[in-house]
Amino acid sequence: MCGIVGISARRDVVSHLIEGLQALEYRGYDSAGVAVMTDEGIARLRAKGKVSALGELQLQRGVSGHCGIAHTRWATHGVPSEGNAHPHVSGDVSVVHNGIIENHEALRKELQAQGFEFTSQTDTEVIAHLVEREQRRGADLLAAVKAVVPVLHGAYAIAAMSRREPGRLVGARLGSPLVVGYGDGEQYLASDIHALLPLTKRFTYLAEGDVVDLDADGVRIFGEDGEPVEREIKETTFSSDAIDKGGYRHFMLKEIHEQPRVLADTLEGRIAGGKVLTEILGVDAVPLLEKTQSVHIVACGTSYHAGLVARYWIESLAGVPCTAEIASEYRYRSPVVKDGTLFITISQSGETADTLAALKLAKARGYLTQLAVCNVPESSIVRESELVLMTRAGPEIGVASTKAFTTQLVALALFSLALGRVKGLSEKRYASGVRQLEQLPAMVAEALKLDERIQAMAERFVDKQHALFLGRGTHWPVAMEGALKLKEISYIHAEAYAAGELKHGPLALVDQDMPVIAVAPNDHLIDKLLSNMEEVRARGGELFVFVEDGVGRGIDSENMLVLPASGEIAAPVVFTIPLQLLSYHVAVLRGTDVDQPRNLAKSVTVE
Repeated sequence: MCGIVGISARRDVVSHLIEGLQALEYRGYDSAGVAVMTDEGIARLRAKGKVSALGELQLQRGVSGHCGIAHTRWATHGVPSEGNAHPHVSGDVSVVHNGIIENHEALRKELQAQGFEFTSQTDTEVIAHLVEREQRRGADLLAAVKAVVPVLHGAYAIAAMSRREPGRLVGARLGSPLVVGYGDGEQYLASDIHALLPLTKRFTYLAEGDVVDLDADGVRIFGEDGEPVEREIKETTFSSDAIDKGGYRHFMLKEIHEQPRVLADTLEGRIAGGKVLTEILGVDAVPLLEKTQSVHIVACGTSYHAGLVARYWIESLAGVPCTAEIASEYRYRSPVVKDGTLFITISQSGETADTLAALKLAKARGYLTQLAVCNVPESSIVRESELVLMTRAGPEIGVASTKAFTTQLVALALFSLALGRVKGLSEKRYASGVRQLEQLPAMVAEALKLDERIQAMAERFVDKQHALFLGRGTHWPVAMEGALKLKEISYIHAEAYAAGELKHGPLALVDQDMPVIAVAPNDHLIDKLLSNMEEVRARGGELFVFVEDGVGRGIDSENMLVLPASGEIAAPVVFTIPLQLLSYHVAVLRGTDVDQPRNLAKSVTVE
């Protein structure tokens, strides 16, 4: 969602602040701003819309300074506008903030009664006024921020600076990510390391409740108790090239075509001798899997769809009951936890607010242990979990998830096979599943060769307003993911149904203006699905069918694409590829913003 960049240096930092914001554009935002310390005080530039508008404003104004903070805002309180854009200023203090301050209204009333004037509708402005109030009482910036954070209810990552202490930045985090970057004679703050990759490869990921005090010469970190702490400095393997389009028109298209490689990366070192190396889950994995009597998966959005696929795998391969649910629902109910239940969270960023909150609740509810399936090694969800299975997708910039989803499926397939093996899965099915994973990158590469034919198919969707997706078994959630991709980036209303539910309502929607996309693998449900498609054809619906090689029988559709034969484990991944490409090409033809669709953010770090 929102993005933070802060730099203290001995050179002009404005261009680097703006470049850092540009690296965070993929997270989603509606306005941008920068504030820097000058000899005359704090100079601030803000603009509604893209970071490029802020860059043009900087060229006109020529603002410069050695210490500054910058922000991209995704509106939560107050409409997108220049006045609501960060940074916010109170007296000599300027602040940027990610997250939501839940008690901002009460704080606003208290501050107004003390004479503070508000110029925005945001919850963030109360932080600036609170810090300024503490400074007027004699506190330095560090002490002021330390005094303010206990008053704030909700989630936040904060960066603050003050004219009273030029060159100094103070940050704090609770429930929203914040990292410290280390340079030579300059130090950095950011909500995401991608903002700082051109400047440094050395980072510290702040823990919950940490406060950081930095200037050009160094960094001090304080724990939740206010005492100094040492946090590990890690060197990232990510490079700034990862946030380059690499010759593709959009990040999404690049990331779709990266999937053979990242799937191979996710499998590397995890299969050997025809077996899944169970130790990838941790040194105590086998005893834990032996104790596992049920599995509970919690996630959001695309990650939830991955969890739904895994539910079928776990129950089929391991014979263990499995439930999958949306994190925002889980955290507000009282689940009954049976003995021996393994809790799994799935998140691309590892900072998804609802999933992180669900994980924290789960740790107090008697689960056997917690396993995180995640793409970001130092994220909050990874740090909070006992077991971790990384997806190795690399940075994903497009808001609509593609390679993160398919690598999640691969990681969950590895887990399902490992659990199945411990629970007595037959040697034949186990070996078949492992072999499918080994061949999966090549099968995905074959599916990508359908790109031109899918592009031609996409032309049939340009003037449509609605679409229906059908699937059965593991391919029902694949259909759900296909519908989500289409609605996310093309703004066509799309829904997915288990094909057997067609007669229970959705069939009423089918006519010549309602395209119906069916996912048809060669499995035990194929005859049932073929009957469902006949129901669509009989009502005049236009069918678009993605079939597995060998399933041509009984399908009479000019809009049919044949995918390579794959198998029960590989098929959900292979069938995802054409659905991603279809959504991409429809969005391009409709002229929407593919990488940054309206109203959406990449990493949902607020509730």
